Amino acid sequence: MIAVVYSGSRNADWKLSEKGKIVCDLKTAGINPFFNDERAITSILNKNNELINHAEEIKRIYFFGAGASSKERQQVVASAFSNFFRNSKISVSHDLKAAALATCADTAGIVGILGSGANAAYFNGRRIEQNNFGMGYILADEGSSNWLGRSLLRDFFTGVLPEEFEQRFIQKYNPDRKLILDKVYKQTNPVLYLSSYTDFLIENFDQNYVRTLVKTGFKQYFENYVMPLVHKHPGLPLHFTGPVAAGFQQTLNETAAENNLIISSIIKRPIYNILNYYTNKN
Repeated sequence: MIAVVYSGSRNADWKLSEKGKIVCDLKTAGINPFFNDERAITSILNKNNELINHAEEIKRIYFFGAGASSKERQQVVASAFSNFFRNSKISVSHDLKAAALATCADTAGIVGILGSGANAAYFNGRRIEQNNFGMGYILADEGSSNWLGRSLLRDFFTGVLPEEFEQRFIQKYNPDRKLILDKVYKQTNPVLYLSSYTDFLIENFDQNYVRTLVKTGFKQYFENYVMPLVHKHPGLPLHFTGPVAAGFQQTLNETAAENNLIISSIIKRPIYNILNYYTNKN
């Protein structure tokens, strides 16, 4: 049995497969070694009965996650998994590699992620070319659900939300300033909280404020992430993954067109494509 895991900061998608047939399809809390140490990851695994029941049957695990960009952080995940899945060989990679395999397979392309975080890279058909885009949720992440949530809260507290949309926001969340600031500045993983507003923004895309906010984020994302890659590697197909890319794909396509680009594919959950990729390899 093999397991493929794709994790953002909010959730981790798991697919357990035996000879090409999905045995189990489940979600856990997000596993991000930037925020979660080995003990925290082990706690997440121990809370899922399906994983406990199948732990000894799994022979190979392919984990892809936000925050798993360095060998040190990859080792945090690998150590926790090795202790839990004692019969498994563990492979840990960055979520950009997952996006590349899901959209490009073994061909070259430019791949972007717009989920809880934001990133982009050139994939040569075998590996991701390193760059300086992945600076995390404070210095970067333009256009991501983290960035959108942060911008929404800032605009609410500074009183610039349009009246109708502000009332929708208050009715939905009954926001309390002290509670929100505590969640942003005191909890371990603020991205988890900030990203939670994405569904509300998707539901209210009829509002001019939301459309303008998303478009502003995507413009910054293309300027800072995508266009430098396009200029360096012209003519390659352009792919995106993630719930923000999929949830606002019309705006994403419009932003690409304004930069004389055409998007080849947008995938919300790349894990199905990754599972197919590794099923064919094994």
